[in-house]
Amino acid sequence: MQQELDRRNSCRECAEVESRLALVAADELNPGELAEVVEHLARCAGCRESLECEKELLALIAEHRTEPDASLLASCRAGLEDALDREEERGSFRRLVSGIVPGGWLAPRPAWSAALLLVLGFSVGMLAPRLIHQPAVAGNSKVAAPADSSRSPIDLHTAQVAGINVIPASDNQPPQVELQLRAQQPFKVQGTVNNDDVKSLLIHVLRSNDRFDPDVRLDAVDLLRARNNDSDVRAALCHAVHTDSNAAVRLKALEALNGAEPQDLIRQTLLDALVDDKNPGVRVEAINALRGMAANGQVVADDHMLAVLHERMRKDPNTYIRIQSAAAIRDLGPREKF
Repeated sequence: MQQELDRRNSCRECAEVESRLALVAADELNPGELAEVVEHLARCAGCRESLECEKELLALIAEHRTEPDASLLASCRAGLEDALDREEERGSFRRLVSGIVPGGWLAPRPAWSAALLLVLGFSVGMLAPRLIHQPAVAGNSKVAAPADSSRSPIDLHTAQVAGINVIPASDNQPPQVELQLRAQQPFKVQGTVNNDDVKSLLIHVLRSNDRFDPDVRLDAVDLLRARNNDSDVRAALCHAVHTDSNAAVRLKALEALNGAEPQDLIRQTLLDALVDDKNPGVRVEAINALRGMAANGQVVADDHMLAVLHERMRKDPNTYIRIQSAAAIRDLGPREKF
């Protein structure tokens, strides 16, 4: 009987210790609990073996750990921010409704509740058909029109782009773009990116990046890529590289500038991103683009560019960037020593 009790107590103690072995391996257990576990390990070979397995697992994870993708992190962060915003909006709506018609006011007064509901139902029944069939006032409604149709100028200060729909076209034609806008009177703008209204709205999205969701800004960059040699588009993409708060948008804007002219403006934007951007993925894209331009003879180095590359070669915390900076200096040919 005593042996059976000892066996059960030992099994229970092993189960408690095994639940804390991962914390022991990661050195996350407080001193008091650690002393208890160490005492048990001194007399239990099975738990000691389990602890070694936990340590091997942690070492394997540390050996193969990689940095998360910048685009994935940015997308997750944007999704979390959107979810929090929606939850805050729902909470504000509930507080507003409860302030107008408190739930506790209706429950103890069934007669008043029935009367109120009757009045509301009668009002809706009388007014709803009139509101539904009321004709729109001419000139107030702004609806989608063909790209060549005349339309009043878009008020970019009040309009909000609620969403961008892209409809692929055939025969290598540019896709059709549909922008849903929120304003005093909601309306849509349709056309290809070659349409001036569409282009202006997409540029507005990038220049007013604090007013639009990251997904909308990413769509805008994707669409404007086809017109990266347009001076207005090029300036908007450079603005996004310098100012957008989302690393994925900055990264995509750098990619969209690939091949754009003039090279001096693009080169300066790449150098600024290489020096100032805090995201390693964006800086890697910048040095890759600079290296490509140097290797293809598309850029003439000046003192500022060489100074930046030499500094990155010596001091950048990212090994890849240091190596690529040295390679870019080599591709540019012999220059005066720094």
